[in-house]
Amino acid sequence: MTRVPDRFSRWRHLTREGARFLGLSRGISAMLAMVVLVGMGERLADRFLPIYILAVGGGTLAVGLLGAMENLLGALYAFPGGYLSDRWGPKRALLFFNLLAASGFLLVVLVPTWQALLVGAAFFLSWSAVSMPAVMGLIGDALPKQKQVMGVSVHAMVRRIPMALGPLLGGLLVARFGEREGIRIAFVVALLLCLVAAWVLHRSMPDSPSPASAREPERNPFRLWRFMTLPLRRLLVADILVRFCEQIPNAFVVIWCLKVASAPVSATEFGLLSMIEMTTSLLIYIPVGWMADRGGKKGFVLATFVFFSLFPLLLLFSHSFWPLVAAFVLRGLKEFGEPTRKAMIMELAPEGRKAALFGLYYLIRDLFVAVSALAGAWLWQLGPEVNLLSAFGFGIAGTIWFAWRGVDLDATAAADRGRA
Repeated sequence: MTRVPDRFSRWRHLTREGARFLGLSRGISAMLAMVVLVGMGERLADRFLPIYILAVGGGTLAVGLLGAMENLLGALYAFPGGYLSDRWGPKRALLFFNLLAASGFLLVVLVPTWQALLVGAAFFLSWSAVSMPAVMGLIGDALPKQKQVMGVSVHAMVRRIPMALGPLLGGLLVARFGEREGIRIAFVVALLLCLVAAWVLHRSMPDSPSPASAREPERNPFRLWRFMTLPLRRLLVADILVRFCEQIPNAFVVIWCLKVASAPVSATEFGLLSMIEMTTSLLIYIPVGWMADRGGKKGFVLATFVFFSLFPLLLLFSHSFWPLVAAFVLRGLKEFGEPTRKAMIMELAPEGRKAALFGLYYLIRDLFVAVSALAGAWLWQLGPEVNLLSAFGFGIAGTIWFAWRGVDLDATAAADRGRA
C-alpha cells in the first residue's frame, strides 16, 4: 500500500530536480507561458508580412521599410524596456508591453492597408524588443551565474515553440483564405492570445520590486557606456557585422522561396520550412546550455556567427524544397550560441542594471543594423544574388573579427571589468 505514495514522492522529487536543472521558478514559469501565448500570435503572420504588404498594394520599398522598422524599433525600444523593467519590476513592465502589442494587432485588424500595418507594427513589433531586457533581467536576478546560460536557453527554447508552429498555422490560413484575408485572420487570433497572456501574467507572476537593487535606474543611456567591459564592446562590434548578414536578406527570404526560386514552394511548405528551422533550434538549446555553463563561451558564440554567415550562401543555391530544407536546418543552427551571447551580456552587467545594460547593448547594435534592411531592399533591386552574397560578406567579416579580437569571458571578465 505504500508503493503509490512512494511513486508520487519519486515523481515529485524528479520534477523538483528537473525544475532546478532547468532553472525554473514560479515567476520564470509565468514569463515562459506569456512567451508562448504572445509569441504564437506574433508568429502566425510574422513570416508572411512581406507578402501581405504586396497583397494590399505596397511595393518592394515598403517591404524594406518594414525590415528597417523592425531593427530601428528594436534599437529604440530596447533601452526604455530595460529602464522600465528596472524601475517597475518585470511583472508591471511585461503587462504594459503586452497591452502595447495588443493595440497594434487591433489596428491592423480594423484597417487593412499597408500603411496601417506599418503603424501597427510600431506597437506589435515592439513586444519582442521592449520585453527582452525585462525577461533577461528577470533571469539574471532569479538565477545564479552558473545557471544563467541554461535559463536563457530554456527561454530561447520555449520562445521557438511558437516560432515553429506559428508560421505553419499561418501558412495554412494563407492557403485556405488567401494572402490578404488569411493574414488578417491571423492578426485576430494574435490579438486574442495577447490578451490571454496578459491575464495569465497578472494572475500567475508574483509581484516583485525593482530587481536586486535600490538604486535609481539610469535614464541616460550614454552614462551606462562606462559599465560596458572590453569583451562586451568587442562582442558588440562582431554582432553588428553579423546582424548585417542576417538582416540584409531577412525580409526577402519568403519572397525567394515563394517567388524567385526556380521551383518555388507553397505558403504551407514555407511554413513547414520555418517549423524545421525552429525545431532544429529547439533540439540544441538544452545540451548547448548545459555545456556552455560548464566551460568557456567564445567557441559557442563563434559557431553561431559561422552559421549566420553560411545561410545566405546556401540559400543562393537552394531552388527547390529539399535544398531549402537543408538551408533552413542551417538557419536553425545559428541559434547554437545565442543564449551564451545573451548570458555574457548579463554576467558582465552590474547588479541592479542588468536589464538597462542589456537594453543599451541592443540600442547600439540595432541603431547600426537598422540601415541594413533598407540596404537589403536596394541590393535586392540590383539582384537577389547581389543581396545574398553581400550578406555573406558581412557575416564572414564579423566572424573573423570575433575570432581575432573576441575573448573568452571566463578567463578575462574580471580583469576587463576593472579596466572598463
